[in-house]
Amino acid sequence: MKDTVFIVKFSIYGHGRGWCFTPKDFIKLDNPQAVRKALSRLQDIGFINRIGWGLYEYPRKHEVLGQLPPDIAQVAKALTRGSKIKILPSGAYAANLLGLSEQVPGKIVYLTDGRSRKIKIGKTELIFRRTTIKNMVAAGTLAGVVIQALRHLGKEHVDGPVITKLKKRLSKQDLKLLYKYRLSAPDWLRQIINNIVNEGD
Repeated sequence: MKDTVFIVKFSIYGHGRGWCFTPKDFIKLDNPQAVRKALSRLQDIGFINRIGWGLYEYPRKHEVLGQLPPDIAQVAKALTRGSKIKILPSGAYAANLLGLSEQVPGKIVYLTDGRSRKIKIGKTELIFRRTTIKNMVAAGTLAGVVIQALRHLGKEHVDGPVITKLKKRLSKQDLKLLYKYRLSAPDWLRQIINNIVNEGD
């Protein structure tokens, strides 16, 4: 048991603070029961926090603010890691990630090709919303986040400053992917993407 605790702890430590995980992440280290007991022991001593059923984090700490809340992006990755399920930030969360909105939504939505579900993480509700294959073609890319953010903002709110911010944020490779995946976007957004890519040149 002591060996399993040490091995699991060392593995967690190697990922750095903020890492979120489930027992499945340690499936190669020992049998499931031993891993669960090791995680329980590490939780008891305050090394990790349990933030949901079968979901843990190696908490981040700030010298002034103290312990910080879980990183939702890390939570989403932990819940889908090791599976073939794709996820893509959407709505206000996508806009916030890109610095296009200062709004930090209480409900964070990820589009997915997996099943729909909701998970409460502290005061934040994490929602996985099943969508079409077309909407998921750009999943796993910054271009996909851009498309979702712009869809959230709407045609009337995508102005010069927004385009300028995106030009500064996107690399040449990101712009190529954005142009590639423009066909998955509505007609009004395709023209905006063309403008972003052309101005990025």
